[in-house]
Amino acid sequence: MQSLYPFRFTPVFKEKIWGGQKIKEMLHLNVGEIPNCGEVWLVSGVPDNPTVVSNGYLAGNELNELVEVFMGDLVGDKVYDQFGDVFPILIKILDSNDWLSVQVHPDDALAAKRNIGSGKTEMWYILQADETGELISGFDRPMTEEIYVKHLNDKQIKDILNFEKVEKDDVFFIPAGKIHALGPGLLLAEIQQTSDTTYRVYDWDRIDHMGMTRELHTKEALEAIDYVYVAEHKTKFSTKLNGTASIIESEFFTTNIIELNQPIRKDYTETDSFVILMCIEGSCSFRWDGEPIEMKISDTIVVPNIIDRIELHPNGNCKLLEVYIA
Repeated sequence: MQSLYPFRFTPVFKEKIWGGQKIKEMLHLNVGEIPNCGEVWLVSGVPDNPTVVSNGYLAGNELNELVEVFMGDLVGDKVYDQFGDVFPILIKILDSNDWLSVQVHPDDALAAKRNIGSGKTEMWYILQADETGELISGFDRPMTEEIYVKHLNDKQIKDILNFEKVEKDDVFFIPAGKIHALGPGLLLAEIQQTSDTTYRVYDWDRIDHMGMTRELHTKEALEAIDYVYVAEHKTKFSTKLNGTASIIESEFFTTNIIELNQPIRKDYTETDSFVILMCIEGSCSFRWDGEPIEMKISDTIVVPNIIDRIELHPNGNCKLLEVYIA
């Protein structure tokens, strides 16, 4: 059997009622005939929407097919024992040209109870924000189910939501159960558990081109919502030039940021996991034992667990997100 190598994937583009033109115009990705591309899925093991390898001798294979064949060599032994043949992380870029629905995601326990796979904890890294860019993260006051239901039934749910102004390089961690919504004017990277379950609770009284409203899931959401009040919503972090700095450490994924203007080496010998590297600013050359891979903004590579050492050579200033399961 030939050895594993760093994987690139053919992106999956999604038209959304709230999507815009930034994925095409700012990232220069070929969205085809999609008029309003809201999402590009860069790394996906979601069964109905898998990404397919685009490089090397395994080109044409779906991500979960690789996991099934290569198991711990690809994802790490502990990761494979926990998640089996489903790749556990989903990587997207979103362009929110309008408000997304106010929504919530189930946690693992509720997802298991409803037999819908895993829960959905996620994080957002803002790549670009218009001056008016904002989003909703949680409630703006201590909350109970009774208060929430009253405001929902009275069509006053907006009055209890926490609105946040957004700037480039802001980070928001959205654990399962946290009510949230992206607003207009944002381009962002989304890192999440492998799940496509969303419960919409409010959709801004919006109608589509057919004159129809989108389905709401107010009943399903009631059991999913975490009513615990949180005062701080932006994740504070620092960068380390020519080094690696932590952004998010959770049981579902670890996300670091690498900022560099000169070459660095990375040693993953002690990391029993795949590693995802996503370029979010500038460009660089990814080097290992095989052919170098050039990376620009939005380019994403899955590094198999058996590859222990790599080098990153920037072209000027460069930033990457580094994601794995600790």
